[in-house]
Amino acid sequence: METNGSRSVVIVTGAAGALGSALVRYLAARGRSVVAIDRPGASARLAEVAREAAGVTPIELEVSSSETWSPVIERITTDLGAPAGAVLVAGGYSGGKRFFEGDSDATWHKMMEQNLESARVSLQALLPPMVEKKRGSIVLIGSRAAVRPWESRGAAAYAASKAAVIALTQAIAAEVLDDGVRLNAVLPSTIDTPANRAAMPSADASRWVSRESLCEVIGFLLSDSARDISGAVLPVYGRGGV
Repeated sequence: METNGSRSVVIVTGAAGALGSALVRYLAARGRSVVAIDRPGASARLAEVAREAAGVTPIELEVSSSETWSPVIERITTDLGAPAGAVLVAGGYSGGKRFFEGDSDATWHKMMEQNLESARVSLQALLPPMVEKKRGSIVLIGSRAAVRPWESRGAAAYAASKAAVIALTQAIAAEVLDDGVRLNAVLPSTIDTPANRAAMPSADASRWVSRESLCEVIGFLLSDSARDISGAVLPVYGRGGV
């Protein structure tokens, strides 16, 4: 899409992952100037993602660190223009044991850090320039587990962290609605990725959510066609049931 005669800038966190890299390619193919962000440990894959599409700027960043976001936003604004959109893909999953078993404290803190804290810090960095420009669209990645936590036996901390992401999304969406900034979230069920196929080899992957389909939904929420949608929590369940 074009914005004021130039390619609109969209930031994608977690860009080196399966969904993040698919989003980078999808958005770049549609004329967006994409800033692909991931942690320094993923630098090799991040560079590969940037080579796969035109108009992609890779940046290494710990998204849960507020100190590192400020110079990055300044650099993006100076070099490319103020961000018009963002997709906060960065996150993680940990499960396999009941809530009170194993090192439950470590699992809890890990899920809150990777899912909730990464979203909180990213939003605190991204919202001020968007509010100043009176435009912007941010899409956060929730999970079906956020609204159906009883399906997350063995992954209570993950379900709780994603539920908190949804609450944060809807509360902030109300706060910035009059500033021309929109926040929405998608709730995918199992996404068809190589990692999920390897972890669940006997599952019917045809019932899962394809990355291409999820990119289309996110692309719509970022677009002007969704200009009247904010605070939405959109189920994306594939054929996995309602």
